[in-house]
Amino acid sequence: MVLASRSREKLEAVAGEIQSARGTALVVPTNVTLEEDAMNLFRHTLEVFGRVDILVNSAGITSGTPTDELSLEAWQNVLDVNLNGAFLCSREALRIMKRQRSGRIINIGSISAKAPRPNTAPYTTSKFALEGLTRSLALDARDHGIAVSILHPGNTATPLWHGRDDQAREEGIMSPNNLARVAVTIAALPQDMNMLESIVLPVSMPFLGRG
Repeated sequence: MVLASRSREKLEAVAGEIQSARGTALVVPTNVTLEEDAMNLFRHTLEVFGRVDILVNSAGITSGTPTDELSLEAWQNVLDVNLNGAFLCSREALRIMKRQRSGRIINIGSISAKAPRPNTAPYTTSKFALEGLTRSLALDARDHGIAVSILHPGNTATPLWHGRDDQAREEGIMSPNNLARVAVTIAALPQDMNMLESIVLPVSMPFLGRG
């Protein structure tokens, strides 16, 4: 397994847990918004493992600023991480997977791509665009034996929810571990099958009919 994010400290902590369970973990600090970082991530992965079987694009940030108060820099920052990072990593993975004639890419979207919250223009835009990217990649990749899908989580206890405890209690919130079980299920599908799109959310979450 290859772990990539900007924080080496967090990566090392996760790698330690994997290794304690007798797994193998390669740590590659990466800023997915930088093309050279993304390219280096996959170069290093090939050097160590010789192939890439599964890519999970899960980097994501948000901004809760009203659109009329939103700076161009803040807008671009969210799009860079949530969309451009997924594009760069998917491009590098596809270059390898095409040669293998196999592989799977799982993009972590959001139910905001279906029903946005107020004051989330860059986040919502990035997740709508990520769904479009997923569909385009799935079409481009299918003749090469590669499956591409998107998983849309509802409320999930990640750092994006820090400081929103009352809202989490009111709406319901999922453990990241439970969401990961769904991602693992998708990853474990037979290579000739794809779960193109899925929505996973707490039963109590006001998603259907929310305004």
